[in-house]
Amino acid sequence: MISGPSGSGKGTVCQGLFKELANLQLSISATSRKPRGAEQHGVDYYFLTQEQFELMIAGNKLLEWADVYGNYYGTPQQPVVDAVNLGVDVILEIDVQGALQVKSKYADSVLIFLIPPSRAELARRLKNRGTDSSGDVEHRLQWAEREIKEIRKYDYLVINDDLVDAVQRVCAIITAERCRPRLFDIDLFLQNY
Repeated sequence: MISGPSGSGKGTVCQGLFKELANLQLSISATSRKPRGAEQHGVDYYFLTQEQFELMIAGNKLLEWADVYGNYYGTPQQPVVDAVNLGVDVILEIDVQGALQVKSKYADSVLIFLIPPSRAELARRLKNRGTDSSGDVEHRLQWAEREIKEIRKYDYLVINDDLVDAVQRVCAIITAERCRPRLFDIDLFLQNY
């Protein structure tokens, strides 16, 4: 899972990962909000009704979920489980709250916190995006302060001061984690050795 404040470069780093590594898949989140612009169902999000989302919650079919400003957001469990069972590494670009929910259910999941080199740089990036009002930027900066307090709960911290370097560091983490022995992998390896 890759988390970090809005403006830390999570989406851009994830795009870079897919150019560098094979056998990797990005998880698609579900939401009860309406599509924006050219967003497509099953590509950008799984767009669900409020009722459909609540049925997924009740059926324990989400790895994590949250109510954000009256809309639900979450990660459908089955596509992630299916990919992992096929040996594919799944990247969840996810907020801190969701990442910690998933980690509590799947202790061997890997948490990577991505952050700009300074608070001033974070503020500069948010302002320069030009997608948020000054009030929204201030709200995102306040929210970032809360998220940053959770860094100690993460397995890795990557400072995104240079995009190419940040992508390479995350690639190195994924490569190292792929080499970590896990009981299932060891048993399967030894059976076929």
